[in-house]
Order: sequence, then C-alpha cells, then structure tokens
Amino acid sequence: MSRQGMMKLKGSLRNKLIAGVLALMPIAITYYFIRLFISFFDSIISPLIDPAIGFHIPGLGLVVSLLLIYLLGVLVTNFIGKRLLDLFEKWINYIPVARTIYQTTKQVLNALSFSKSGFEKVVYVEYPRRGTWTLAFVTGKSQNETGISYLSLFLPTTPNPTSGWVLFVPEEDVLPADLTIEQGLKAIISGGAVLPGILKIIHHPN
Repeated sequence: MSRQGMMKLKGSLRNKLIAGVLALMPIAITYYFIRLFISFFDSIISPLIDPAIGFHIPGLGLVVSLLLIYLLGVLVTNFIGKRLLDLFEKWINYIPVARTIYQTTKQVLNALSFSKSGFEKVVYVEYPRRGTWTLAFVTGKSQNETGISYLSLFLPTTPNPTSGWVLFVPEEDVLPADLTIEQGLKAIISGGAVLPGILKIIHHPN
C-alpha cells in the first residue's frame, strides 16, 4: 500500500474511532447517572427493607422512595400537610445555617419547576454590551415611579443553569424568543449547541 493510501486509512480509522467515542459517551454517562441515582436510593431504603424480606432486590429502594415521595406530595398539597410544612419552615428558620440552605434550595427548585412562581418565558436581552445578545428567563414584571415597565430577568450560567444573576431591564429593550422554557434551558446547558436554525434577533446598527 502506498504512503498516501496509508494516510487515508489512518485518517479513516481515526474518524471512525472518534465517531464511536462520541456515540458511546452519552450512553455511558446516562448509564452511570442512572446507576448512581438508583444506588443512592437503594443505600437509604435497602438497610430498612432487606432484613425484613431476607434478601436484596436491586432497584427496590428507588421504587419505595418514589412511592414515599408521591405520598409526601399528596400530604403537602392538602390543608393539614400545608400547615405541617409551614410549621417545619418556621422551626427551621431558627437555625441560621439550615435556614440559608433550605431557603436557597427551595428558591432554586421553584424557579426550575416551571410553575407560576418560576420562569414565565424566554427572551433575548443585549448583555453584557450592545450588539451582544444572551438568553434570559422572565421571572416578573413591575414599573418604576414614572410608569415605565421593567422585566426582572434571570440570566443563568453555562452549563449550570441553577446559578446566575438578575437584571432589571426596560420591557421595550427585551426581545421575545421563539423558544419554550425547556428549549431555553437546553440551549444554556449545551453552551449554545442546541439552538434553532434561525434566531429572531433584531440587529441594531451602530
């Protein structure tokens, strides 16, 4: 085989190897996190259940945990459960470190739950300078003393959307993005790799 043929063969083998790695990595990472997720719940529930049944059933801890979480959800959505949760939050507010962790975690989860207390829609805003746009999530709306409408925007960081900062921007300076909340989060987490082919951004001439 000629030198040129050997180079082409090496290039083909390298490309195939890279393609195989790129195909395998998402599968391996997904499998790893699923096992980690199941093992976490098994480590909590199994020590309580295994002695009673006499043997270990992989994944049973996850099933029992999901059932308990569902029952907890049923409890906290009724009147008595809400009162108990309120009492718990009042109690934990007396513990400085626990209060900070609990309130911060609760606020982040509420923001990511896509409920009324979370993100309302996805928009584009010029940040950090004119001509540079970023995705933001609308979390509220208010007016200043002169009646100008302002949007409160959460700008998440990449690839971790649970951290970021808040901007208060005049509503007229914000462009609506033709994206759902889920699509916006995917764009942030992927570092912009997952985006529609056309972005509805108006270019302002200098």
